Amino acid sequence: MEEGKLFQIGDVAKMFHISTGSLRHYEQAGLIQPEYIDPNTGYRYYSIRQFEVLNTIRYLRVLDMPLNQIADFLENRDIEVMEEKLLKQKELVAGKKKELAAIEKKIDHRLQQIRDARNRKLDSIQLIKVPSCRIVWLQDSLKPESYLDLEYSIRRLEAHQKESMVFLGKVGVGIAKDNLLAGRFDHYDCVFLVLDEEDHYVGEVKELPEEWCVSIGFCGVHREAPIYYEKLMHYVKDQGLEMGEFSREITMIDYGLTKNPEKFVTEIRIPVYGKKDLEKT
Repeated sequence: MEEGKLFQIGDVAKMFHISTGSLRHYEQAGLIQPEYIDPNTGYRYYSIRQFEVLNTIRYLRVLDMPLNQIADFLENRDIEVMEEKLLKQKELVAGKKKELAAIEKKIDHRLQQIRDARNRKLDSIQLIKVPSCRIVWLQDSLKPESYLDLEYSIRRLEAHQKESMVFLGKVGVGIAKDNLLAGRFDHYDCVFLVLDEEDHYVGEVKELPEEWCVSIGFCGVHREAPIYYEKLMHYVKDQGLEMGEFSREITMIDYGLTKNPEKFVTEIRIPVYGKKDLEKT
């Protein structure tokens, strides 16, 4: 093949499996200039001697190196420069792998929550042992009629966070022990966020130990909860149990996952202790 042969931009794009738009973008970024631009048609042509440069650009782009760094390398091409840039890029790749691993865990957690909710036996009280966990909580009196009523509290929890709340744990509400004992089930005393193991929250985090809870799941959202609190309180009294400091109520399936209210699932948990044979259950 003759060294002086010119190739149209479309042909070069096909040879290197990139778009003509990418080639124009590389030109605008100062990475590579066409060998010849037809003054009448504006058609761009490339020569064989530019193929090596273009292959280097493509290789570095596969490594996700920014265009400004590629331009710097092409301007100061040297083994040491390439080694330095590759090492820096390797560090970035390692960081992204860590981020992706955390996102994968978040997806697994959400999938498990959805499966647990869909398989949950509703309107049935269970005594369960809940593993230790970390929560962020905000004392906030509210009466949520819908998920929108929680938005302001969620934004307060989200303040100063590097990570979006989208990637953090599930938000719930709780009723203090005094109000549970008094039968006040329609107002909440706190909003909390249950953190997953991989979550990093900037602010005060509360550690909850492993504990027993009485639990009930029901089809509905927060405004339907009072009658289920009554059932749980009757159960606690009948079993001679003592209660912990506050309930934990989380909508496991709500408007964020489905438009069909018949598929909504909310769970209430109340920590309990005191019965001698509780640990043997």
